[in-house]
Amino acid sequence: MGRLVPAVTRALDVLELFLDCEETLSAPEITRRLRLPRTTVHELVTTLTARSYLEQPPDRPGRYRLGVRGYQLGSRYAEQLDLAAEGHRVARSVADTCDETVHVAILEGPDVIYIAKVDSTHAVRMVSAAGRRLPAHCTAVGKMLLASLPEEDLEATLAAAGPLTAMTPGSITSPEELRKALARIRERGVAVEQQESNPDVSCVAAPVRDASGKSVAALSISVPTVRWSEERRDELADLAVKGAAELSCRLGHR
Repeated sequence: MGRLVPAVTRALDVLELFLDCEETLSAPEITRRLRLPRTTVHELVTTLTARSYLEQPPDRPGRYRLGVRGYQLGSRYAEQLDLAAEGHRVARSVADTCDETVHVAILEGPDVIYIAKVDSTHAVRMVSAAGRRLPAHCTAVGKMLLASLPEEDLEATLAAAGPLTAMTPGSITSPEELRKALARIRERGVAVEQQESNPDVSCVAAPVRDASGKSVAALSISVPTVRWSEERRDELADLAVKGAAELSCRLGHR
């Protein structure tokens, strides 16, 4: 790894102050927060303003806010994002940690479509594939995504789904029972599926959000029944939340 350039590091430090503070900052505030010499801060903000990374609001002289160049770079980054590719990278990292099968799925109508999958190394593992479609109400990822829908969209989706079909004896087939399950998922922030889509598999799932905060996917960890327990469920739920948060971050969510 090459040497870090101090001037560039300081310039980025200035910009990153705006990620976690009020909309505008003055040069003295930047000086105090970064503990840099006043002359250094003056040179940094002058340069960043000249390059449109910062700007001075016309009605607030002496203060700075993020400029249009950062937005342009962020938009360009968003354009090149591939949810499936980013999902696979994160799924690989999660699977390496827990050695269980990890999926990333999106909602399409009343179904989920798996867009990324990384297998465990165990001999006993879930048989599935990216591109597979399953009823959302029978899966952890699907229930997580249904729970994330606005009420109006949820009702429209359930109406379009028609009768809730069962994939196993554990599948939810009552719309009222499903609504209660979704309410619990909203409270917990994670979804659990116990042998609802496969009699030999249980799963946990967490939501993946984009830059706007919208749930665009869900990440799940699937475990054969022989390796499932309440303790393991809780461990994997924490890991699913962390993995989903990492993927959300890659998609621009804060």
